[in-house]
Parts: sequence; structure tokens; C-alpha cells
Amino acid sequence: MKTIWFNGMIYPMEIEGETVEAVLTDDDQIIETGPVSILKEKYNIERQVDLNGAMMIPGLVDSHMHLIGYGETFLQLNVSGMTSKADVLNAIKEKVKRSSPSEWIIGEGWNENLWIDNTPLSKKELDKVAPDNPIVMRRVCRHVIAVNSLAIDAANINPLKIGPAGGIIERDKSGEFTGIFKDEAQDIILSKMPNIGGEYVEKALRLGIENCWKYGLTGAHTEDLSYYDTYEKAITTFLRVLGDGTLPFKAHLLVHHKVVDEWRKDGYRFMSKIGNIEFGAMKIFIDGSLGGRTALLSKKYADDPTTQGMAIHTLSELKELLVKAREYNMPIATHVIGDLAFEYVLDVIEEFPPPNGTMDRLIHAQILRADLIERAKKLQVEIDIQPGFTASDFPWVIDRIGEKNMANNYAWKTLLESGFHCSGGSDAPIEAVNPILGIHAAVTREKPYDPQHNVYMPEQRLSMFEAISLYTTGSAFACGHEHDRGMIKAGYAADFTIFNQDLFTIDKEDILKTIVEMTIVDGNIVFQNKKSKAFFK
Repeated sequence: MKTIWFNGMIYPMEIEGETVEAVLTDDDQIIETGPVSILKEKYNIERQVDLNGAMMIPGLVDSHMHLIGYGETFLQLNVSGMTSKADVLNAIKEKVKRSSPSEWIIGEGWNENLWIDNTPLSKKELDKVAPDNPIVMRRVCRHVIAVNSLAIDAANINPLKIGPAGGIIERDKSGEFTGIFKDEAQDIILSKMPNIGGEYVEKALRLGIENCWKYGLTGAHTEDLSYYDTYEKAITTFLRVLGDGTLPFKAHLLVHHKVVDEWRKDGYRFMSKIGNIEFGAMKIFIDGSLGGRTALLSKKYADDPTTQGMAIHTLSELKELLVKAREYNMPIATHVIGDLAFEYVLDVIEEFPPPNGTMDRLIHAQILRADLIERAKKLQVEIDIQPGFTASDFPWVIDRIGEKNMANNYAWKTLLESGFHCSGGSDAPIEAVNPILGIHAAVTREKPYDPQHNVYMPEQRLSMFEAISLYTTGSAFACGHEHDRGMIKAGYAADFTIFNQDLFTIDKEDILKTIVEMTIVDGNIVFQNKKSKAFFK
């Protein structure tokens, strides 16, 4: 169906400041842009969409999230944003009241950095509010869980057991379990939880997609294939929901190294496509999180000099994984937060470069050094950043890393000016999926709704064009679609995000008031705000 979109502020996002008067689409593709009169004269137009002054940009794509995990937040106990430990414990207590005895209770989102009592949840505290239910509470970073005694009993853990390689089982001074399990040690508990049903996983995926639409997202780069009991359950769910191409949402799936062999045996290859599913790089976790002090640093943590974090893999193991990826003709996508973890990744990429025409993806890259940036500039790498981490991690991260070590951290502007291709994501459910929050953080370097307007590392603020580009041309480049996605241009996908106001002209204080009017995927309107000013003719 030939459709003309007009009477709005339409930004192709190819050249900063450029606008076009109208866009002509035919089903899933952009045919032409230009003056309304010329397009109407040239084509037999079947549908007209009057934007009524709204802002239209290429469809926003989250370049790093966990789509099923995001959907789970609508199904599980969610304590994200709670500003006291008492509130979290009360929420668990209320959930227990609504649950049967012995029923596992799963929750997520706790963040001790938001509390006055900034100590993590403990086994003893969880035992008190849930004496008859096994409890698993994921920290906001998902690199740490807090559990109670019943969950530990279910895992049948030897009291003398030390943490596995790449993981930590925390103990108090007397040697008793505190209830905190970090990174790979989480699997000791998670593997004993009741199996997750396929219906639950499918419901979570659908909820994740529907809520992405509400925030203007037309697609996502997601990593979910190793977390739901079996690879088969996760891949079957994706195939059922998106495999026939009828649900308009573009999922670029990273493939966790733990399931890559099964995935390969199923006949899939890098960039192979089924419906609205496309397969991307092999995912490898290099280190943990700053919140859990498991991100791998080259120096000791300033607020805990007993540790500098930990590596998930030894260097030799990392090389083995990279060799496997290259044998499968795949680039890698690495979770890398600490500067020493980043250094390890550069070491192995320098030795085993990615296949021609591809780029390895470095995800997060929060803690860096000038020498590492210079080394990375010489490699075929793309950097997936999460601008929202700036709003969430400051100011506590300064104490954690040490102010004298902060010069090249969360350095989004430095990375862009150094010539890196960067894409923008949320890491949902770690952070809120709404890209407006990421754009606001990138442009202002402030926390949302901070009455003091504290600006963290103002020299790293991005222009509005740079910030939006992270989610448009940046995300397209990260998955090899720079020639057909991410811009409003002839031959590109008819994916659009329409906002109620022009982000390029409003005051920065008004960015957070921006509302999605419509989300369009392949020419299909998948979401329309009830108060949308746009209308059809």
C-alpha cells in the first residue's frame, strides 16, 4: 500500500539538521522522500498520514537488551527503583502472603545503591520475611542474586564449597553463607529452580515486544538463548512468536557461547534469518558488574581494596572461545565493563581478528583507559553503549572506582570523537527500556528529574543528533544493516518512530516529557497513542 507521511518534522538522520517534507512508502519499504506535491503527482497514493506537526525519525532500535527477561518484569516481583531495603522486604512479604507454602518466589531489580542502608539483601533478612518459601532476588545488574536458606537447602550446597571459576559464593566472617551468589555461582541456585514452562517464556517474550512498541522501539538486539532451562525452549519460543514474520518486530539474536554448538547443529549461521529473527555474533561474558564489584579492573576497587573484580574466563579459555567463533565464521559480542577485562578482549581480538566484512562488538565499555582506546581504534570493533548507565551509576561509581581514575569512564563523547561506531541500548531489564531516558542521559549527563541538575562529566555530553543516532544509524551499523535500516531514505525499511514534540528544538528540561505517538514497523502501525495528533485520510 502506497502511503504518504507528511506535515511533520521529518528527520532522515543522515545529515545533522536535514529535514524532508514527506515520505512515500510502499508496504515495508521507503520509496522516495521529497515535497508533498511532487510525491502526490508522481504516485497513486492509497493512504495519507497527516503527522499534524509531530516529529518523525527512523525506527529506534535498542542495541543491547534481554527481550524475554524484560517481559519477565511484568510477570515477576519487580522491586526496581525502590529506595529502601525496608520497601523491598515489605514487597517480598506481601508476595509471600499471596503465594503457597514452598512455592518459589522470584524477584528482581534490587539496588542497594539507592538505599540509605546500602548493604545488600541477606539470607537472614529473607528468611525472616519468607520462612516457608525459597526466595531468589536478582540484583538490578543480574550478576548477583540474594537467596534465603530454603533456596540454599534446595541446591544442597556443601558448606565447605568454594565458588566456581568465574563466580563467588559470599560468606560472612564466621564462614556462614550470606545468601549472596555472584556471576557463575548463581547457576548453583538457578539450576535447582523449578523448570520454566514454555507458555511462561512465550508470554514474557510477547509482553516484552508489546512494551517495546509503546516506547517507539521497532526492533532490538537481544541475548536470551541460554537462560530458560534449555536452548531448545528459548529458540522454539522465538520461532513461534517471530519465526513466521507476521509479528512486526525485528529481533537480532546474539548467541551465547554456552549454546552456540546446539545452535550450529540446528543449521543456523551468522546472519541467517527466519521471519523477523536474525542471528548475530557469539556472546561472551568477560567480567561481572560494578554494582557487585565483579567487573574486572586493573586496580583495586577504591571502596573495597580487597578486590579488583574477577574474570569469568581465563585468558586461555577466552582464546578457545574466540577460536570457536572464528571457526564458525562469527564475530563476537563481549560483555566487558572493567578496563582489565577490556584489555583481555583486545589481546585476543588482536591475535584472532574477526572475519572480513564483520566487526566484533564490545558491550558496555564503561571503565576505560586512554591507551586501551588507542589500541581499540586499530581494530574492527563496534561499541554498544548504554547511556542510561550514566544516570543510574553516578555518583556512587566515583567512590567505587576512585575520582582520580574516572577520566575515560562512561566516555561516550570521547569514543565517538575517536572514530568508533557506537550504538545505544538499555540492557533492559537492567535499565528501563524507554530510549527517551537514554537520549536524555546522553545529552544532559543528569539523572532524570534531578531538581539540582547535577551534571556528571559534562565534557562527555552528546548532541541530540549524536544521541538519537545511537538508536538509529548506530544500531543499524552494529548488526550490519547500515545500507537498509536506520535512516529515512529510498530503499530503506519503512520503520519509524513518531514523537509528540521535536527533540531538536525543545529545551533539554522537556526531553522527558516526550511521548511516543506512533511506532511503525515495515509500514505497519504497531502502536498508536490514544492521544496521538496524527490522523489518516
